[in-house]
Amino acid sequence: MTVVQSNGVHKSLPSALPLVQKSTKDHDLVLKTFRLLIADLCQQFGGGHPGGAIGMAAIGVALWKYVMRYAPHTPDFFNRDRFVLSNGHTCLFQYSFLHLTGYKAMTFDQMKSYHSDRVDALCPGHPEIEHEGIEVTTGPLGQGIANAVGLAMATKNLATTYNRPGYDVVSNHTWCMIGDACLQEGVALEAISLAGHFRLNNLTVVYDNNQITCDGSVDLTNTENVNDKMRASGWDVIDVEDGCYDVEGIVRALEQARGSQEKPTFINVKTVIGLDSHVAGTATAHGAAFGVNSVSDIKKLYGFNPEEHFVIGDAVRQFFKELPARGEKWVQEWDQLVKDYTTQHPEIAAEFQARVRGELPANWQDHIPSSFPEKPTASRASSGLVFNPIAKEVKSFMVGTADLSPSVNMIWPGKTDFQHPDLRTNCGINGNYSGRYIHWGIREHAMCAISNGLAAYSPNTIIPVTSSFFMFYLYAAPAVRMGALQHLQGIHVATHDSIGMGEDGPTHQPIELAALYRAMPNILYIRPGDSEEVAGAWIAAINAKKTPTIISTSRHALPQLSQTRRDAVARGAYVLEEDESATVTLIGVGAELSFALEVASKLKAEKGINARVVSFPCQRLFEQQSLEYKRDMLRRHRGIPAVVIEPYAPNGWERYANAGINIKRFGHSLPGKAAYKFFGYEIDNLTSKVAGYLDQLKGDEYLQSEFVEL
Repeated sequence: MTVVQSNGVHKSLPSALPLVQKSTKDHDLVLKTFRLLIADLCQQFGGGHPGGAIGMAAIGVALWKYVMRYAPHTPDFFNRDRFVLSNGHTCLFQYSFLHLTGYKAMTFDQMKSYHSDRVDALCPGHPEIEHEGIEVTTGPLGQGIANAVGLAMATKNLATTYNRPGYDVVSNHTWCMIGDACLQEGVALEAISLAGHFRLNNLTVVYDNNQITCDGSVDLTNTENVNDKMRASGWDVIDVEDGCYDVEGIVRALEQARGSQEKPTFINVKTVIGLDSHVAGTATAHGAAFGVNSVSDIKKLYGFNPEEHFVIGDAVRQFFKELPARGEKWVQEWDQLVKDYTTQHPEIAAEFQARVRGELPANWQDHIPSSFPEKPTASRASSGLVFNPIAKEVKSFMVGTADLSPSVNMIWPGKTDFQHPDLRTNCGINGNYSGRYIHWGIREHAMCAISNGLAAYSPNTIIPVTSSFFMFYLYAAPAVRMGALQHLQGIHVATHDSIGMGEDGPTHQPIELAALYRAMPNILYIRPGDSEEVAGAWIAAINAKKTPTIISTSRHALPQLSQTRRDAVARGAYVLEEDESATVTLIGVGAELSFALEVASKLKAEKGINARVVSFPCQRLFEQQSLEYKRDMLRRHRGIPAVVIEPYAPNGWERYANAGINIKRFGHSLPGKAAYKFFGYEIDNLTSKVAGYLDQLKGDEYLQSEFVEL
């Protein structure tokens, strides 16, 4: 067959059809063995999800035996096809094929760890990215297919950037399994729409169409024509009527999908959940072991000994035996191709290989301005001043926005948009697949979920940067969480992060959201106070190779402070103004950092109270510091109380402060300055509150051990 690679170069690949026709006689035994293996694995500990995995058996044989290009003994082979199991509850489908095809880590003993109490199990209840052969962690439905769109976009971008005639160093395909449930999740539909728009012909979605969800049959909640829906979204559609047995038909469909020249492909494969069990075709087959008697009955039906368990015969082993060697042949061919490419195109090849290794140019920090204008500047604008020169010069960054380009300041001079090269928009914004600026549309959830796929393609080869209003990262929170869980580097630029953003009101003024992200494991939520701290935030984010970051910035102009230091942001908190005779520490954060300095000045001038001021842009970075550093920053161990000033929910600040001037209600629709006044964030009022609190401490010896909301 002939396929068109991402850069338009035609390349012939051998068809799998002669091989599948030759092996047809083996399929019945392989499929029966696989299905009984799934049944035994679930029955062993009396739990799991057998039904979908059993129904998908023939799809797995078609993919792993005949169509996918991968290397079990070199699982991180850069140009491998990517496979995503979006319906992650069917994980035994993937685990079993990883074992059968020869992934070394997935031993027979490990495969049998499914649902056991082994803490070292490689078979958790949903696929996890850190295990060989697993590209992304899936589980929350819809996330996986969105990740797959990102993986396909990564291929397109890298291929168009680095391939040269005769040297398709990036040419892999992305395959994604989904079930009925993924097609109901909003994030999946957002991602499907974008994939069709971008015409990602290197993406194939295989739909396990068994018409069952947890509650019952799909027509309980969905009666639309899925094929028409996919065609309307810009996808080719292929039907396979007998998805339980017709391996040859599935292979034919998969090869046709790989050869698509214009569109992504949706293969609608009709299957039966829990095939041949007593609950076949029902919701009961979805998430429970079949029972000892039912498993025994299936074995009798198939001609297997009901007293034997986990049986994989020699014939089945032989069926998969050559796959590791085939994979190593592909690895060797690619390695040679890269060597020849390096000889013919040494400069671009050196850049490509650095990208493969996940390396940034050594001088990337040199692109950050050494100083900034002294005039008041919105920190969202500061973010553009810091990052746009980096994005312009460093190809590792793919940057996008959820339809807020005028607001988020992420466009650099001369940027190219990521688009299908034949697209011509009415607004005149066009591009090609080498573009690194992505218009996500109004799809915050998909923006971050697809970006996880970009990041997962290969560690740090692509660093996705998303942007939107901070409040809308609540829409995106499930995907941001999945990025953190998978240790994927992504940078999320969140603007309009304060009540100071003004008239859009409580729907757009984030009060509680920082508490969510400060509590979320493995994520940096950084709230810089001026341009210098914005520079520090970007440096910390780019250096965080296994951690996503939210850089939280303001819409309104902020004073530029002489005391701030970009290098100190990496420590999470640092002293802005020291006073060894201070009786209180004022903690300033982000857009309100200058308030703490002004309050300190007023306390001294009008109340005779000496205050020290600490900038506290990132709690997570602060927690990584030594105990001595943390104590020295806050000095609470010396009996000096700390008061935080931030118009967010107070939750979490009780770890670092004795009192807080915070907000516990939703915002209010007023101009920014009026909103600060309405909520009491005027310097005179803030000063009075701090002074009043210090007076209270004199009369209540226990007050300092409590968190007081001022």
